[in-house]
Amino acid sequence: MEIGVVLPQTEIGASADAVRSYARGVESLGFRHLLAYDHVVGADPAVHTGWSGPYDIDTDFHEPLVLFGFLAGCTSLALVSGIVILPQRQTVLVAKQAAEVDLLSGGRFRLGVGIGWNHVEYEALGQTFETRGRRIEAQVALLRELWTSRSVTSSDPFDTVTGAGLSPMPIQQPIPVWFGATSTPAYRRAGALGDGWFPLMQPGDKLDAARAAVDDGAFAAGRDPGSLGMQGRVDWRGDAGNVATQLEKWRDVGATHVGVNTMGSKLGGVDGHLEVLGQIAERL
Repeated sequence: MEIGVVLPQTEIGASADAVRSYARGVESLGFRHLLAYDHVVGADPAVHTGWSGPYDIDTDFHEPLVLFGFLAGCTSLALVSGIVILPQRQTVLVAKQAAEVDLLSGGRFRLGVGIGWNHVEYEALGQTFETRGRRIEAQVALLRELWTSRSVTSSDPFDTVTGAGLSPMPIQQPIPVWFGATSTPAYRRAGALGDGWFPLMQPGDKLDAARAAVDDGAFAAGRDPGSLGMQGRVDWRGDAGNVATQLEKWRDVGATHVGVNTMGSKLGGVDGHLEVLGQIAERL
């Protein structure tokens, strides 16, 4: 089981120095990958009355694919988007950006995707919120074709490509696509289309039910559920021993990857987060 970290981008500061120092510090502690979340714009609560989302217009979020292009030259960590909200983006442009990240990182990229929940972002990016589930299925097929074929001609209700292709191509052909999911249809979609998935719950009955839905989706698509990766998350709650215990629970349920999340713990800047991750690393 590979253990990585979740970038605490809302707390460590937005400067290039902060991001670089954090990534290099994480690498020196022995963690294997860095996962970053995606939000393009935040909603202004003064305009969107009653806004209750977990972030808003003043919350720092780095654009993950640009961020990973930077980090590819700073560390040897694997880079994971967890997740890019794919249906609010142009498919071919995502294919190009992901191929570039994969190339610059030496094939150390996993593209995590999902449909998101924020209609404000969809509107700002000129995409339709209501069709996001259907669109992501078509997008993943097109992404893989673009990453593996010199010339692509493809048409679906959302994208048309006629005799066009990417150059340079990614090292991984295709780049692994992992799904974030929070509903039964999304779990089944992950099983049918994904190389892996990101559960948003801890080991237990809810994970078992979600995993059964993922397996159902895989079986229905003629795929082996055992071939899919699974990345869990362990949140810091003030006790390195508890983190180690939770990591073992993920190992016991067959997780292939786990990210340690210190975001939301009010640890301050880079040094505070690295100090806690150092305590955790000592227990591992």
